[in-house]
Amino acid sequence: MARALRVAWTVASIFVVESVVFGLAVLPAFLFWSLIQRWPLPRPEETLLEPVLIAMSLVPAYLVFTVALIVLSSGAMRLCGWRTIPDGAWRLADMEWPLLDWARFMISTHIVRVLVGMFFRGSPIWTLYLRLNGARIGKGVYINSMSISDHNLLEFGDGVVIGEGVHLSGHTVEGGVLKTGHVRLGRGVTVGLGSIVGIGTQVGDHCQIGALSVVPKRSVLAPGGTYVGVPVRRLEMATGEDGGVEV
Repeated sequence: MARALRVAWTVASIFVVESVVFGLAVLPAFLFWSLIQRWPLPRPEETLLEPVLIAMSLVPAYLVFTVALIVLSSGAMRLCGWRTIPDGAWRLADMEWPLLDWARFMISTHIVRVLVGMFFRGSPIWTLYLRLNGARIGKGVYINSMSISDHNLLEFGDGVVIGEGVHLSGHTVEGGVLKTGHVRLGRGVTVGLGSIVGIGTQVGDHCQIGALSVVPKRSVLAPGGTYVGVPVRRLEMATGEDGGVEV
C-alpha cells in the first residue's frame, strides 16, 4: 500500500510541476499572439498583416520558449530537490523515494531533451541547460548528443567535446537494481560519436575516445591517451624504422 501511494504521489507531482513549467514557458508567446488579436488591424479579408506577423513571430517565440523552459525546468528541479543521488543502489521493485526522485528528474530532463535538445544540441544553449540542471561544466564545452542524463553527476573540464549519439549518464540498471555514480571528463577530452561511457568513469585530461567505443563503468583513463574499441583499450604509438607511426 505504501509503495502504491508513493508511486501515485510521484505521478501527480510530476504532472503538476511540468504543467506549471510548460505553461509559464509558453506564456510569453501566448501573450504576444493575444496582443496581435487585439490590435486595430484591417479585417483578414483585406490584408495579410495579422497572419504574417504571427508567422514571423514563430521563430523568436520558440527561442523565448526555449530559454524560459530550460530556466524554469532546472529551477523547478532545484526547488523540488529532485536529483540523482550519487553512489547509490536501489531495487526498482521497491520504489523507494530516492528512486522516485530520480524518475521525476529523468522525466523533466526528457521533456526538455525532446523540446529543446532536438534543435539546440551542440550549441551553447544546450550546454547552458546542462549547467543549470546541475552539471559542472567548464568553458568551451560542446555537447552534440541528447543522450546525456543525470546531469548533477557529470563533471566536464574546459574544452570537452562530445560527439553525436554519445550515451553518457550517471546511472545504470543491473539485475533490477539502479546504480549511480559520477562521470568526470578532464580538460580537452573528446568523445567520438556513438560511444558509451559508463558510470563512475574518470577520463584524464586531453584523452581521445574513438567513435563507437565503450568505456566500462568505473574505468580510469590515463591523461593524453587515445582509447578505442569495445571495451576501450589505449592505442600505443611507436615510431617505425622509416620514421612513420605504428599503432
